[in-house]
Order: sequence, then structure tokens, then C-alpha cells
Amino acid sequence: MAIEIEDIEVSMLAEAIYQRWGYDFRDYAPASLKRRIRRIVELEKLSSISALQEQVLRDSACMQRFLDQLVVSVTSMFRNPGFYLAFRTVVVPLLKERPSLRIWHAGCASGEEVYSMAILLHEEGLLDRSRIYATDLDQPTLDRAKAGIYRLDLMKEYTENYQVAGGKAAFSEYYHAGQGHVVMRKDLSKKIVWAQHNLVTDASFNEFHLILCRNVLIYFNAHLQQRVHDLMHESLAEGGVLVLGRQESLRLTPHELSYRVLDRREKIYQRVN
Repeated sequence: MAIEIEDIEVSMLAEAIYQRWGYDFRDYAPASLKRRIRRIVELEKLSSISALQEQVLRDSACMQRFLDQLVVSVTSMFRNPGFYLAFRTVVVPLLKERPSLRIWHAGCASGEEVYSMAILLHEEGLLDRSRIYATDLDQPTLDRAKAGIYRLDLMKEYTENYQVAGGKAAFSEYYHAGQGHVVMRKDLSKKIVWAQHNLVTDASFNEFHLILCRNVLIYFNAHLQQRVHDLMHESLAEGGVLVLGRQESLRLTPHELSYRVLDRREKIYQRVN
């Protein structure tokens, strides 16, 4: 009975947030959504999901804390280094054929993977001809990403990732170290546009030669995944490249036959029609 009540509470909370604040979590994967909401209830020291609903409807600060917790994602510099190795091998030659590049990094979170791509493009001589649109639904998260400030104690892990990912320089060349933190080099962000965009509700805003949407779809149910696949297909130029996370796939989507596989393991696809 308690589980059934929680399911009702989660559904009511998602609907209430949509009606009050315009954020649409109604088609997020139920198990993942419930798990994250339970965690937020604990952090807010509340007795139930219904009590959380009362708070987020009336308190904008609580709603912001809700967003900060709900949209948090696991990320790091050069996460899954094998992907970047594959990208250098199968995607970079295709990008070098284009005189200019528009790149969409959807669901960019706190920006680590955006800076990783900027570094890779710089090393491959492509950054100056690129414009990277890094989007997320949460503005404070975007503000942190734009600042490019990260913990110093993470740099050892990030350096190892960078080296395995085929890095061509010393990773320390790309940031300035301070007391307990680092700041990413400003010239890396000169080609990055940080912008708020909600994959759940917002439309296509440009035509892109490369779209990266890694480890985002796993949080959505089948209906919402289909909407995002439609959006990316609409936004990707013919011959453009789409990148998903390792646990995500184009299989069994209406657009499956619109792409050829460039790397099956790393879920790298090229639109062919």
C-alpha cells in the first residue's frame, strides 16, 4: 500500500511542478525519478513526498534545490576515455571535411564533458571553426559550467582519463590551478555558447553537424525518449553525427534506418537520409 501511495505522490508532484513552474518531469523514468525524489525528501528533512510538494509549490528556493538534486548527473572530464579515442578515429575525419561546425551538447550538466570536447577539437585543429551550443534545463548549473571552476583534487583522475583518451599534450596546460580548485583556460570557452534548453518541452533551435546527448535518455520513459529522438533527428544535418551514451540506442526507434553505425560500442551514428 505504501508503494502505491508513493507512486501517486510522485505523479502528483510532477504534475504540480509542471503547472506551477513549467518544468516537465512527468515522462521521466519512474524508478529513477522516485529514487531521486526520495533522496530530496530526506535532504529537506520532510516526512513524505506530499510534504515536498507543498514546499516546492510555495517556496522558489526549495524548487531550486529540487532542481539541483534532480538534474544532477554523473560526469567527469574525458569520462569513458574509450569514447574519445573512437571519436578521434571515426568522427574527426568527417568533421575536418566541413568548413564550419555547429555542435550541440545536450544535457551538458556542469560542463566537464563540454570542456573535454573543446580540448579534443583544439588538439585536432577544429575548435576555431566550431561553435558549441552547450544546453541544460537548469540555469544555475549552466552558470557553474560557464565559470569552468572544478575541484583540484579531481585533476589526477581527469589527467588519467585524458591520457587514455588520446590526449596530445599535458592536461595541466588546459587549466590554471588555485587554492583547492582549477579554472579552465578561457580560450577553450570562446567557442562555447551556454544556453538554457529543456529537451522535454523546447523545440529545435538550429541545424547541427554534431549532436552529443550522452547518458540523458536513460532518465526518460519510452514516450519522452521518442520525443527527444525526433528532436535530434530534426536538428541534425544530413551527414551529421549523433552520439548517445553506451546504455542508449537508436534500435527500435522510427529513425533507426536514418543512420549508419560508425561505432557500435560507443553509440556513434551518422545521419544518412
